Amino acid sequence: MEDALIDQLTRSLPQGQGTFVGIGDDCAVTHSPRKGELLLLKTDCIVEGIHFAKDAAATQVGWKALCRAISDIAACGGIPTHALITFAAPPDLPVRWLKSAYRGLARAARQFEIGIVGGESARSPKTFFLSVTLIGRVLQRHLVLRSGAQPGDSLFVTGRLGGSLRGHHLRFTPRLWEARWLTAHFPIHAMMDLSDGLGSDLPRMARASHTGFKIQPQSIPKNSGCSFEQALTDGEDYELLFAISPQNEKLLFKQWPFPRLKLTKIGQMTAHPKQSSPLPPGYDHFK
Repeated sequence: MEDALIDQLTRSLPQGQGTFVGIGDDCAVTHSPRKGELLLLKTDCIVEGIHFAKDAAATQVGWKALCRAISDIAACGGIPTHALITFAAPPDLPVRWLKSAYRGLARAARQFEIGIVGGESARSPKTFFLSVTLIGRVLQRHLVLRSGAQPGDSLFVTGRLGGSLRGHHLRFTPRLWEARWLTAHFPIHAMMDLSDGLGSDLPRMARASHTGFKIQPQSIPKNSGCSFEQALTDGEDYELLFAISPQNEKLLFKQWPFPRLKLTKIGQMTAHPKQSSPLPPGYDHFK
């Protein structure tokens, strides 16, 4: 329902000059003054009671807010550069809580070499809201979209899935360096980050690529204590899902330079959407 609503709201919006990729991917992409380079634009928000509980540590809330957007830049093979931060706070929110949230933002910005260069603030009647607008850059030859998967491609995920509510969703590390390594060393046909769960995000990749998919349930890398369904539906994994030619599988496994991060083949893309494996859907804000 969320995808359908967004389509209804945005289908007639003007895209403007210089747009390379508009609405519908992990990032918007525009042309850059630099030859051979593109700009990546991403905005994301977190809302109290939806993305974090009222008693969550403020530093973790700030970390999550920026890292969610970094994860989308990573999924396009890019490098984040500058961020704008907007928040709306209720009257009873302590200033010390806001300062802690900004410490979390600053920690993420320093770790991933991002400048926080502005934003906006406003009053909220009841709940706290924090929005991040992130700008990045990517070499045109390294840009990866969710729409490039081909029939027969092998499907991979990084890390393990499921169980995000145990705290992972507040302290995850976006796979920025891993995505940059992938796009620099292999022709990645399609990629996206897993924010709503594999059960929702993989069908999105297939729809964008006009393909179907088959997964091997026993191959899904689950976090300890998670069921197959939880690995598909819990969401907020912030791992990479990508499609690559099967000819590159062996070399990918051989050269993978991140020994602490699991890399798993979970299936392949098929020629027709009707061939897709049935999956329980992940998180949907408007279900």
